Amino acid sequence: MANIKQQIKRNRRSLEQRDRNLRYRSTIKTLFRRVDEAVEGGDAEQVTARSRELEHLIDRAAAEGVIHRNNAARKKSRLARIARGITTA
Repeated sequence: MANIKQQIKRNRRSLEQRDRNLRYRSTIKTLFRRVDEAVEGGDAEQVTARSRELEHLIDRAAAEGVIHRNNAARKKSRLARIARGITTA
């Protein structure tokens, strides 16, 4: 256990950051699953809405440093590929 005041604060902040990062990563996975379900259902309007929401969340996570920018680009590319499947079919 830390005895120094600054280290106690640092530990608290790192736990808060860890929770925030986990929340972002978990939400991204959940939204990917929902986009997949919307594609399976064939609802193009819902796919568009959910993919827009997911893309915004991915950009925000990358901007805050939760995920690396290359990771964000890869996820957005994967999202576009999934969403394109519903529009061409």
